[in-house]
Amino acid sequence: MSASSFRPVGTTDGPADPAPARGVPHRRWAAVLCGLFLLLTVLVVGRWSPLLAVDSEVARGLHGLAVDHPGWTEAGRVLTDWVWDPVTMRVVAMASAVWLWRRGAGRAALWLLGCTAAAAVVQQGVKAAVGRDRPRWPDPVDSAHFAAFPSGHAMTAAVVCGALAWLHHLYASRRGRWGPWVRGAASVSVLGAGLTRLYLGVHWLTDVLAGWLLGFALVLAAAGFLAPARGAPPERPAVRRGEGPDRS
Repeated sequence: MSASSFRPVGTTDGPADPAPARGVPHRRWAAVLCGLFLLLTVLVVGRWSPLLAVDSEVARGLHGLAVDHPGWTEAGRVLTDWVWDPVTMRVVAMASAVWLWRRGAGRAALWLLGCTAAAAVVQQGVKAAVGRDRPRWPDPVDSAHFAAFPSGHAMTAAVVCGALAWLHHLYASRRGRWGPWVRGAASVSVLGAGLTRLYLGVHWLTDVLAGWLLGFALVLAAAGFLAPARGAPPERPAVRRGEGPDRS
């Protein structure tokens, strides 16, 4: 998020940003996504055969592609290990939080860090509780450890990218040019993080779907914590007057 896309604190030009509570009913959507996640979890734990058959079919088809196209597979490994890896996503979240904190948006910075930390704890807890095995291949193209459900890559990307996209929507200038780019980058990252795990044969389809559902549910559930008091302007990152766009 470029510094130039935020309004300086105290300016009054343009319409005021609405309070989050007046927009999309975030808690309701969070409840819907949590319900879908719980249903998916019950079906996976109960080993519902139609769902497991879909998992197996998708996994076999993608693994065949990965074996037959080593160039694509190598690109997928680079992306999953260095670009959409959970550690990379958390570093992006921490760097963004520092950026927000230094511009006076401490509440938003803490919210972002809280979402990221909560995602890590919840993800590991669910993995341990479900204890699902990963796909096994006689000719694997990649490896992964610990339990499969939900996908940590998919969930972490959903939380970090979803939270950053929400912050940009909430605090950025309505006339900023970065909105489509932020939404596009977030969407590509979330989809890419999940699809590369499927392509590399280290997750089932339902693992990735569960990661997306739980990750977005967490962000939506937490969105209300940034809602300002009714009638109060939301906290905005400050931009020093005379300061040009941040090109670092």
